[in-house]
Amino acid sequence: MGVNDSNASSEGIRLRPATAEDYDDVVSFTRDTWSDRDGSDYIPDIYHDWIEGPDGGDRQRTFVAEVDATVVGIAQAVRLSDHEIWCQGIRIAPDHRGEGIADAITWELFDWGREGGAVVARNMVFSWNVAGLGHSRAAGFSPATEFRWALPEPDGNADPEATATGDSDVSVTASPDAAWSYWADSDAREHLRGLVLSPEETWATQELTREVLQRAAEENAVFAVQNDGTRAMAFRVRDYERENEQGETERWAEYGVGAWDDVPAARALFAAIRRDAGELGVDRTRVLIPETARYVSDVAATRTAVSDDPDFVMAADLTADYGGGD
Repeated sequence: MGVNDSNASSEGIRLRPATAEDYDDVVSFTRDTWSDRDGSDYIPDIYHDWIEGPDGGDRQRTFVAEVDATVVGIAQAVRLSDHEIWCQGIRIAPDHRGEGIADAITWELFDWGREGGAVVARNMVFSWNVAGLGHSRAAGFSPATEFRWALPEPDGNADPEATATGDSDVSVTASPDAAWSYWADSDAREHLRGLVLSPEETWATQELTREVLQRAAEENAVFAVQNDGTRAMAFRVRDYERENEQGETERWAEYGVGAWDDVPAARALFAAIRRDAGELGVDRTRVLIPETARYVSDVAATRTAVSDDPDFVMAADLTADYGGGD
């Protein structure tokens, strides 16, 4: 097992569940995490939600690491399904990096997940975050997949040529079965290792199942583009409000994945997403797409914006040995 509340490691690291009283210590080393990239860390804003979530005891667990009675590290795991956990928000105080704290706290998350029946843990690392990638590999994660965001403008904001489907024979249905059948045999599924944006947790990916698509059809939206067979699919996972870097509130819609046969199918799919986003009245959207030359260039060919950099998903097999495991 990993280091726990009752035992200290040989390096003097003590791991325990986070409490509200740890807030000031955590803020002290997370406030400027992305200062070199003109960004701010989200942890000070959501810390109390992490600690006080109504289902936090079963669904999520946040650990802190103490050295000399001062909190110098934090990380969280969230249970996404019976067999999957998502690890996120690992931060270590600059003066304590390189001391094994990142590995110890990650293995504690692995232990928590495995004790609850999980067999895989995943996380996401920005492609430019070389230190984060190095830690993930050292802690036992291996490369799983990479993705990028397509950023279609909602109807009302978009270029009319970009919203046109260009084919009168194309129809878009809300059938989760048609969407699932297409996804099950798609190269997008193969590249993404079956992973899509999680409906339960922002900035997390999980395995897409038929049940997830059925629930999306009931609660959000599913799109199956058809023209002599199903040629593309997508589904909406959520819409929500968030504050931008200028302090203004924006409303977003997120789509769990986009998959398609070719540029005409992609054009029809993004036209459907734009219409959906326009009907919701959101300001911005993003769609998870495979990070491949074909998918990214197809998006560009539809005159749809795409994010600048890919994101990497890493995975750890919790049935195997890792540094903190039995």
